[in-house]
Amino acid sequence: MGFNPLEHGGIPLERQIRSWRELNVAPIDADHCDPYTRCRIITMNGIEVEAILFNHHLARHCSDLDLKRQLAQVRYTEAQQQKAVNWLLPGVSSVLETTIAYEQVAVDLTAWVARMEPDPYLAQAYRFGVLEDFDHLYRYANLFEMIEHRKAESIVDGLTEVMPGRPTTRHHRHPVDNVRESYDRRAANPLSKLHALTIMAAEQQTMNFYMNTGPTYVEPIARQLYQEIGLIEEEHVTHYESLVDPGESWWEMLVNHEYNECYLYHSFMEQESDPKVKAIWELHLNMELEHLRLACDLLRAKDGREPQEILAPELPNVLTFEPNKTYLRDLIADELDLTTLGTGYVREAHERFQQMQEAFLGGESAPSDQVIDMHRDMLGREYRMETEGPHPVAAMRER
Repeated sequence: MGFNPLEHGGIPLERQIRSWRELNVAPIDADHCDPYTRCRIITMNGIEVEAILFNHHLARHCSDLDLKRQLAQVRYTEAQQQKAVNWLLPGVSSVLETTIAYEQVAVDLTAWVARMEPDPYLAQAYRFGVLEDFDHLYRYANLFEMIEHRKAESIVDGLTEVMPGRPTTRHHRHPVDNVRESYDRRAANPLSKLHALTIMAAEQQTMNFYMNTGPTYVEPIARQLYQEIGLIEEEHVTHYESLVDPGESWWEMLVNHEYNECYLYHSFMEQESDPKVKAIWELHLNMELEHLRLACDLLRAKDGREPQEILAPELPNVLTFEPNKTYLRDLIADELDLTTLGTGYVREAHERFQQMQEAFLGGESAPSDQVIDMHRDMLGREYRMETEGPHPVAAMRER
């Protein structure tokens, strides 16, 4: 039997407030932690930020003061959760080091979701996006070695390869071509809803991180690269958020958010290797079970529906951070030349794409290309970390 969050009681809401001492969590060891522990932390920080922002937006559309008070109480505990999770990251890590970890999350989380997604159209959306995050990891890894004289291998630990994906300059598309078709809330597999919320929240947090940390650098190339990739992360949020059916009611969206938090905390608790971090995942799961119960009560009261009408009868198989090297190499070989047109995908650069390229690049070299050129000039090579033979496109050309 799987785990059904609807059948388990959580910690009562009035007992969820934690003291400063309880929130003062010990950070992970930056040099000796499991890289996927850091990935799970970054993921859950994004999930909690999305929960807080969604709750705020819901409260802004709510006139019932008693309900606004309940939302505020849940939101405060979510904010405490977010602080506990995000503060697990060590203060000794530089912004660039954390950035590379963010991109490792984007690569291996999105690749896993693409592999597991039951809907072919949604799976294509994840496959398309992951090839761009893969290239971002490569660009930041080159910047990291130039500025900090360290290799990204010290962060990703060989679990994720560092090599070119779809070139970052080709990610600048006309905004209208970043909008996808949504799943149908009445027919979608419940797992598809969880996937869409998870990747949307993770990309949103990456967008926010780059927006706020990019200008903290002195080096012009670093400021420019964060600005360029930050704009692409905005495209990615548009890409992923449009997959969610806008016809879901506020209360249905609330239930889906809380159920997804239960799913992820349960998943990460099952696979966490760090005992103190695992204890936090378990504590937060027990908090989220109560948040889900309250959301289900609101669904019944406001929509007249039972949560079983929209949720899976039990949690899916745990979401897993694991290497996706072969899968990504196959994607590079098969789908590297794709771009978007309307809500679909094409292999040929179309007029609107070309116009956007000209408008954004203005005939100049983009920061994402400059950083590779500067790395070659400085060190006589570019930085890559390939663990399974030559780049698949290069291998195809050699054949």
